[in-house]
Amino acid sequence: MQLERILNKEHQLGDTLAKSVAQDRRADFALCLAMLSPNALDFSEFHLPESELIEPDKSESALKKELQIGPQQQTAPNSYDMTIGENNSRLLHEQGLTELRLRNCLSPEPFHIRDDKKHIELAVIDNCEPTVQAKIFAQRAGALEIDKPKMDAAGFYDQLASGEMQQAVQLSA
Repeated sequence: MQLERILNKEHQLGDTLAKSVAQDRRADFALCLAMLSPNALDFSEFHLPESELIEPDKSESALKKELQIGPQQQTAPNSYDMTIGENNSRLLHEQGLTELRLRNCLSPEPFHIRDDKKHIELAVIDNCEPTVQAKIFAQRAGALEIDKPKMDAAGFYDQLASGEMQQAVQLSA
């Protein structure tokens, strides 16, 4: 076996490696492997043909179109509306569940009837302790400072600076 050029890549050997394995010629197989470059970056796998990369459109509208996503469902309507879902029971009895689901997919209803993040339902308030209920009702009435003791910040700082508090902590420890 004679090679006329320097071997950088294994594809330059052609089927020589396969033939030497099939014909049990271990010396030729070892010689071919020894003649290859020891640097793994010279292998053919790292020299693939390069093509121009086209950056895909990753905008929200393009992704929605590609994934076939319908319109976005509102969390709550802009104004308080108690009649959301009023026609659902009539539509369910007249045209069936399939029609109801189709209409909801095409024009989804909001999740909730009001757009108030601080609204707590009465059923939840009824399950709270009486002290928590009193605080919630007081906050709604506008009296935010319930049973908050007044603190003399300047006096507290003076006690810290003079060392009175440190002595009290050392005595209790």
